[in-house]
Amino acid sequence: MRYLGIAISVGDVNASRKFYEELFGTEVYQDYGLCVGFSCGLSLQQDFDKIMGVPKEKMVRDSNNMELYFEEENFDGFLKKLERYPEIRYLHRAREQPWGQRSIRFYDPDGHLIEVGENMKAVINRFLSSGMSMDAVSKRMGVSVADLEKLLKE
Repeated sequence: MRYLGIAISVGDVNASRKFYEELFGTEVYQDYGLCVGFSCGLSLQQDFDKIMGVPKEKMVRDSNNMELYFEEENFDGFLKKLERYPEIRYLHRAREQPWGQRSIRFYDPDGHLIEVGENMKAVINRFLSSGMSMDAVSKRMGVSVADLEKLLKE
């Protein structure tokens, strides 16, 4: 057995597909009409309540108990791209986590929480380019220098 990804319930598979393709650059791997799978492992399923045999009122929006997580190399560029989507509702705008990674959280058209975080290699390089030593970056991020070096090689 192997894990393939996550399927999320959507109200309009075509609108959600467009959202994920345009904003995140996801590529469709399989398209079955009401179910679309992307090569990254995310799938969108319209009429999830009917398929699962669950009353529509049991489907929850804005539950905030899980999120879809993406990392972005060009975090500032992504923030500019988000400005082209005035309809997006935010849980929070961009902020820096204690380990130095910048992230933003917002909802997709169906109320699923999405986090986009700055790519960790980009975080390390940002710190190094600001004049921090590897030891200082290690302390700031709470990981060993060896782990930082390994991440930079990936």
